[in-house]
Amino acid sequence: MIPPDQDFAARVRSSFDRQQAMELLGAQMTEVQAGMTEIVLPFREALTQQHGFVHAGIITAIADSACGYAALSLMPPDAVVLTIEFKVNLLNPAAGERFVARGRVVKPGRTIMVCTGEVVAEREDGAQQTVALIQATMMVVRDRPAVSD
Repeated sequence: MIPPDQDFAARVRSSFDRQQAMELLGAQMTEVQAGMTEIVLPFREALTQQHGFVHAGIITAIADSACGYAALSLMPPDAVVLTIEFKVNLLNPAAGERFVARGRVVKPGRTIMVCTGEVVAEREDGAQQTVALIQATMMVVRDRPAVSD
């Protein structure tokens, strides 16, 4: 996939840095490629549900952001991204030391992009387990002053 914006990585990272929700969670963007991003979330007790696993909403948030930024990486410089739909399968309890969300564009388009992603839990002993899969549709937004980068 060839991005129409040669400075896509800087633009994606700049947008991620302004996203207060990811900052609140303690998530960091660790990789940006054309059509793919990776977000890492360290475990914190403050992000858990009643059983001690990271809450499904938190896992979904990093998966959605990974897909959204993967899509943004393939958009022209005058466009921004909004999620319009996603489906998440929660496969295993979110137990681990850190959680890695990877989003990839499956079908780029002028108005919408279809993405897929996964969240993997990494444990202290090096074991990894997929905890969630996502399929998401992202909208390419242009010329909407209320939605800008």
